Amino acid sequence: MEPKQFEPAGLEQPMKFVALDRDDLEVVSTHLQDALVKVADVMWRPQEKRLVIALSRFDWLSAEGTRSEPRRCRSALRFERVSCCKCRSVNPHGKDAVLNLLAVEFSETDTPAGVVTLTFSGGGVLRLEVECLEVELADLGPSWPAGGRPIHADDARDARH
Repeated sequence: MEPKQFEPAGLEQPMKFVALDRDDLEVVSTHLQDALVKVADVMWRPQEKRLVIALSRFDWLSAEGTRSEPRRCRSALRFERVSCCKCRSVNPHGKDAVLNLLAVEFSETDTPAGVVTLTFSGGGVLRLEVECLEVELADLGPSWPAGGRPIHADDARDARH
């Protein structure tokens, strides 16, 4: 599950991942750390058993190395085979609120079924009950310069390591 090859900073190719197990999801989670999610962009489609989240993904690859050029990219995160979606400390009616995604984790309950947990700064959580793990992360267009690199008050909470 490798991303497409990257060109020099500013000429990135869109990233696309499919996650079908916990190890794959850990890679996706790494690329999603510090993504910004507007509550209005969380779309739960119960009849389709699907959750889609539009987000502004922080491109950690562009922020690494000697030619650090922090960037963000509009991306879509899609979960299939979702039987239930619950939220804690996230007001679904506060459509303009912006959440900072810290991590996406999976724990099996009755193989291959399990629970996907999306953890946001400030204690917000989305909990998805899934029949099996089927996730896609795809960039939707070109990236743009970010105002800077995200800073964490508690570096121990850095989900990328």
